[in-house]
This record gives sequence, C-alpha cells and structure tokens, in this order.
Amino acid sequence: MLKQRILTALVLAPLALAGVFLLPLTSFGYFIAAIIMLAAWEWANLSGFEQVSIRLSYALAVGAFCGLTLFLPPLLILGLAAVWWLVVFVLVKQYPGSGRLLESRPLRLLMGLLTLVPAWLGLYELKQMTDSAWLIVTLLVMVWGADCGAYFAGKRFGKIKLIERVSPKKTLEGLVGGVLASMLISSLVTLFGSASFFQGVSLLTLTILTVLVSVLGDLWESVLKRYRGLKDSGNLLPGHGGVLDRIDSLTAAVPVFTLYVMIIRGI
Repeated sequence: MLKQRILTALVLAPLALAGVFLLPLTSFGYFIAAIIMLAAWEWANLSGFEQVSIRLSYALAVGAFCGLTLFLPPLLILGLAAVWWLVVFVLVKQYPGSGRLLESRPLRLLMGLLTLVPAWLGLYELKQMTDSAWLIVTLLVMVWGADCGAYFAGKRFGKIKLIERVSPKKTLEGLVGGVLASMLISSLVTLFGSASFFQGVSLLTLTILTVLVSVLGDLWESVLKRYRGLKDSGNLLPGHGGVLDRIDSLTAAVPVFTLYVMIIRGI
C-alpha cells in the first residue's frame, strides 16, 4: 500500500506542477475543472446516488457551474464560500447530531456544489495574477507540508483526539505539528525571499489560516464518508483512494487562501 501511494504521488505531483507552470489560463481552467468534475462524480456517490447516469449528470452540472462563476463577482463567490466553511465547521463539530441534515440526498448534492465550485474559481483567479505560479505553489506547499507535519507529529506524539467521532486517527498533536511545519516553511520563504516585515507577518497569518481551514476540508469529507459508510471516496488513484480524498483539504483551503490574497492586494 505504501509503495502504491509513493508511486501514485510521484506521478501526480509532476502533473500538478506542470499544469501550474506550463498551461495557459484557459487550458488551466479546463484542467482544474476536469479534476473537480472527477471529485463531483465521487461526491454524488457520497450523496447516496450510485447510478452512473446521475453521477455523470452531477459531474457535468458541477463543471457547468464552474463556468457560470466567471460571470459573477469573484469576491462574492469566495466570500460566500468562506461563510459556507463556517457552516461546515458547525456541522463537523456537532456531528453526529448534524447528521440529520445529511439525510436529504439532494441537499448533499447542493453541499457538493458549495464545496467544489469555489475551489475551482479560487485556483482560476490565482492563475490570473502576475505571480500566479508562486502563489499556487505556495498554497500547495502549505497544505502538503501541513499533511506531512501532521502525519509524523501525530504518529510520534499523538494522544489527544481531535474529533474522534469524525476521524479517530486525527489528533491535536498532529494538528499542531501540521501548523508548525507549514509555519517553518513560510518562515524560510520569508527569510530567503527578502520579504518585508509586513509581508512576513501576512504570510504567517495566511499560513495558519490556510492550514486550519484545510484540516476542516479533510474532516468534512470524513463526515460524508462516515455517514455513507465508506472508507474512501473512490478508487481512481491506486493507494490513495479517490480524487476527492486527495483534494479534500484543498477544497477548503483554496477559496479562503484566494480571498485573503485578493483582499490584501485590494483586487
């Protein structure tokens, strides 16, 4: 299993970076939309729909909604996404009590739209910025660094369960380790990038916010899987489960990260 995970990661990471650095805006938008639509295919199953026709229709609908966001103010969509993740925080914190809201399969499909579509828009907006590659890679490194830090800290020091009824393996020590790992990376970027004091503080603030929200994205998918009685969202990625299992943290981190950057820059 570990060998499969490593091999899959060695394939996926270069593909992701190639998309960031080599694809022009329109092609990048289609590339990310394809990933989001694969996640939507899995989300339909998490919502209780196993029929191929319904899952395919939902994936296409999510792709269409991604395109529709281009005709709306991005700050409005990303702001609504930030509010949505506050709602998710309550749903996760109160689970399984909040499980009654998940009884409606159509409502779960709507929740999928609120979870997946803003993530597409956030990456699309970042791609349009002059330093787009640096911003997107920074975001990815923050989330990936937090995942690695949380894994090793949790395995070595983990004792206090974070939210055991949602994800029994996640610990408070792992969360702290993930935040510290990403803060260390951000500090090194600030130090060797000759950033100003304000830029350094802003980056550290953004790092903490992004990492905490990314954990929420992971926990939110765990709620859906636990309610549905599934271990993974799918089996498209050998050793990694489904596409949604790989991007769950990013679905939360991307819109919040992009909104923060846009506000700070006055975009």
